Amino acid sequence: MLKKLLFISCVCFSFSDLTAQTLEDLKTDEGLVIEIFASGINSPRQLAEGKDGRIYVGSKNEGKIFALRDTDGNGAVDERRLIAENLTYATGVSLFDGDLFFSEIDKIWKIEKISLALDQNPTKLPKKILVTDNLPSDKWHGWKWIKHDKNGKLYVNVGAPCNVCLREDKRYASILRLDNQSWEYIARGVRNSVGFDFHPISEKLFFTDNGRDWLGDDSPSCELNRVDVEGVFYGFPFKHASSIVDPEFGELNPGYDFVDPIDELGAHVAPTGIAFYDGAMFPEFRNNLFITLRGSWNRSSKVGYKVIRVTLDDDGNVLKKQDFISGWLKDENVSGRPSAPFVMSDGSLLISDDTANVIYRVSKS
Repeated sequence: MLKKLLFISCVCFSFSDLTAQTLEDLKTDEGLVIEIFASGINSPRQLAEGKDGRIYVGSKNEGKIFALRDTDGNGAVDERRLIAENLTYATGVSLFDGDLFFSEIDKIWKIEKISLALDQNPTKLPKKILVTDNLPSDKWHGWKWIKHDKNGKLYVNVGAPCNVCLREDKRYASILRLDNQSWEYIARGVRNSVGFDFHPISEKLFFTDNGRDWLGDDSPSCELNRVDVEGVFYGFPFKHASSIVDPEFGELNPGYDFVDPIDELGAHVAPTGIAFYDGAMFPEFRNNLFITLRGSWNRSSKVGYKVIRVTLDDDGNVLKKQDFISGWLKDENVSGRPSAPFVMSDGSLLISDDTANVIYRVSKS
């Protein structure tokens, strides 16, 4: 479905020929259709949805947060509202109890009762409140993924500010939980997780991790991990994937036991978002995990550039993984880089693409 988007600012545009060709190239399961949900957002990443149907997304490169809405119910956005700007790497968004939280590199903000704020002041930016500025400010691996658990505790990643290194600040290479104004360690030794989600039944945290570079085309693998015990160590920078000892740091003894990944996703595939499926539109996907593989940049032949679906057993172990959407990579040419999946309240799936600058919607045909 290709259509023009009408924004509150009265700016209209058409989708590019490149985007139309990308749609034709994309392949997914039989009986499903991929359409354009939104376009014209520079480098969209994580997504969140309010009870009023608004979809919230950040523009990583422009430093803005937008609210999107499909007002006529035809499956494509026809209303876009700017709600925050002048941010550094605006990537993470999460909603809890009607409040919208969003991230910069070193800060997290919130807008209280976001839906009410937008409805009451249709022409003004809503007031944002600082939640914390107690995060490192490095741009290398500095963009954030944020998410609340069912109790309202906020989780955030802090990537290593390097390809491979050790730093005195223990917050680097970790996933943290905010408790008042202090940080609790949920996972350590995590090079660069840009996606995590809670299992719908066990409520355990699952997260991906991007493997280090410059150890060859096929080493080490990016990872899928599960948090069974909070605060344990997942290996970086001493060990990568299941068995790759780091050539610089591997001989050091950190005094930790290392937790191996529950699955290896492939070297340089760059997982950047994950979402458990808990919707009603696709009951066959219930409790499956969708992972966007944004794709390689330092490999002799490109890999990734697709969305995969992971099937787990009752204990949270990987039974099977398979391609769910492919087609962004064709003869070494790249037409897009999927960056985050999201399950909408109607059960359809959204996939942000931070290179084609669109958000796709996957639904039944």
